[in-house]
Parts: sequence; C-alpha cells; structure tokens
Amino acid sequence: MQMPVIEEHLEEIVERCVQAIETQGFPDAESWKRAVPGRAIVGCFPVYSPVEVFHAAGMLPVGLCGGGNRMEIAHADSRFQSFVCSIVKSTLEQGMTGVLADFDALVFHSICDPARNLASVYRRNFPGKKIEYIHFPQNFEAPEATVYLVREYARVAESMSELTGRSVRAEDLQASIDTYDAVRRLVRQLYAVRSDTPHLLSTRELYSLVRYGYLVPPEEHLEVLTRALAALSERQGRPRDRVRAILVGSFCEQPPIDLIGAIEDAGCYLVDDDFLIGRRWFVGDVSRRSSDPYLALAQSYMDASVSTPVKHDLRVSKSAALVERARRHSADAVIVLCAKFCEPALFEYPLYRRALQDAGIPHIFLEFEEKMWMFDRTRTEIETFVESLLFA
Repeated sequence: MQMPVIEEHLEEIVERCVQAIETQGFPDAESWKRAVPGRAIVGCFPVYSPVEVFHAAGMLPVGLCGGGNRMEIAHADSRFQSFVCSIVKSTLEQGMTGVLADFDALVFHSICDPARNLASVYRRNFPGKKIEYIHFPQNFEAPEATVYLVREYARVAESMSELTGRSVRAEDLQASIDTYDAVRRLVRQLYAVRSDTPHLLSTRELYSLVRYGYLVPPEEHLEVLTRALAALSERQGRPRDRVRAILVGSFCEQPPIDLIGAIEDAGCYLVDDDFLIGRRWFVGDVSRRSSDPYLALAQSYMDASVSTPVKHDLRVSKSAALVERARRHSADAVIVLCAKFCEPALFEYPLYRRALQDAGIPHIFLEFEEKMWMFDRTRTEIETFVESLLFA
C-alpha cells in the first residue's frame, strides 16, 4: 500500500501561522471581506463568543487578542485608568489608530468590569460602528437561564443580520455549528497529542495553530489543522527529562508567543492550558445536544463548557476542577500565569493555591503583560522551580 505523501512539514505550517499572528492588523480578514460584496467582519474577545451565530449571518468572527508587544499605547490611556489589563487598552488603541476600521461590529460580554466598560467606551468613541454586548446568564441554577440564553443568541443573530442582509435560518446555524464542531474536534486531537507526547508537539506550535483560527474563516482553519495533524504523524523524537505542567490563568489576555517558548525552554512540558479558550469552549460537539441549533448552543454553554474564572457556575468548584485536570494529565506541577491586573484570575488564585497545597501539587505564580519583551526573569523563575522538583 502506498503511503500518502506529506506535502509540507509541521514546522512550515506553524511558521506561516506565526507570521500571520505577528503581522500587524488583519490583512487576511480584510481580503476575505473585500472578495465578496455583503461580507462583514465582527471582532470578538478571546473568551467565549457565539461565533457560530456570526458565521451563520455571513460574517467572519475575528479574535481580538490585543495589540501585542509591538503596539505603543498613545491614545487609550486617556480613556481608562492605569490599573486595567493590557488587552483592554490595546484593543481600544487598535480602534483609535484605524487598525479595526474594516470591522463592521465588535462584541463584548461580561468577562470582567474593564471588558464590560470597554463596550461603552467604544460606543461613545465610535458611534458609527455596531457594538454588541451579550448578557450571559450569571445564575446557572435558574431553570429560566437556558431559555434566556436562546433568546439572547437570537437577538444577537438579528442584530448581525442587519449588517449583512442575511437572516440566520436554523439550517444556516446548524451548518455553522457543524463547521466549528469539526474545528474543535481537530483542536482536541492536537491537545491530546500534546498531552500524551509533548516531546512531539510543543505548546508554542500548538498555540500558533489554534490562534491562526482567530484570523481566518473556519473552513480555512480546518484545512490547516488537517494538514498539521497529517504532518505531525510523521514526527519522531524522544522525551526529555522535563516537568509535566498545566498552565492556567491566561484565558483572556494572551501572553507573547516567545514567553510561551521561554517557559518550555526552561524545562517544562506544558500538557494542558487555558489559552484561547473562546474557540475551545465546549467539551464535546454542540450539534449532539439538541435538534434546535439555538438550544444546542445554549445547552452546551450551560452544561458542557469549560471551567473558567469568567464563567460564574457555582455548581462546579473551579479549584477542584483544576486539581482533577492536573491528575488527569499526570501533571507534576501547575503554573499560574496571570495577566497583570486581571481581576478574575487574581481573585481565583487564592482558591487555587489552597486546593493545590491540600492536594500536594506544587505550583508557581507568575504575571505577564502584552508589552513584555524580555523573558529572562520568567525563564529564571521557571528554571529554579523546575530544578526544585527534579532534584528534590
């Protein structure tokens, strides 16, 4: 039997993803919009947004991950106090410097108080741009919560349809759910490979492959992930003597890619993380929850989504869930990497610390911000932490 020919190596695929991520602006999304009249772009924060609804309305959902460490904050500081996270400021800076000029809508929701306020600041400063705020349920035990969320999704769908002139039919939404389900399945496969054989797939590579999907249509992302899995099957290597660690705390503002690489180079195999959870929000296929696509999305959000500090589900202990994750992935330690001034992550950390201490799982707490250029201090702290575990 003739083996299939691998047309490109994984390194080549990842490098193209990295170049797209580090390119200033959103040229791929803008080219997609200009290719066909009536198309529209909607910007979404890295935490969960109903991208399937936007896609079904004929829009391209693009992830707003801030300006990175190449953007100077020259205007946004005058609209916010100094003690807010970098992603809020740099997202506003992108708007005020024209980077988001081709975006037809921006969507925010109850991630935290600064993100909530960012929606109001955008409305005030950009009155001609559609700004949506999604009100997600805060009481997961209320029997009305799921019905409420169905209505909220339908409201947002109608709002987005005003931009494209394309109403969201049930079959359109189901098709979009199926597409994103396919993407999420491949992402879960890549995460499983990274957990089982982290010496074959680094977190820097995995992160780049997933984040590329924030910039391009899901159909294109699906093709890239498929090629990446095929190329990954050809990789060989031997595991090194490293600490298996879970990384949490970076669910919204994203660390620089080189910081992720520095943590790995300091002696860690990152076997699980909460990077970019907005596109990995559901733990299974949405389409299997209900024949009504709106209801399937709502039920998945309520009962089949990840545990995170920005989802106020009191039915689940987030600290217990973290301990369970560490054990499930055979982790030796946990790295808590929080964005500076990130209130949800910092509020959760004391509970994490107590649970990890009670479970006998070592951990280290670190902070980062978008503007980081030098990672020597972080690398040194991780190296010291790793040595304390390997040579104890």
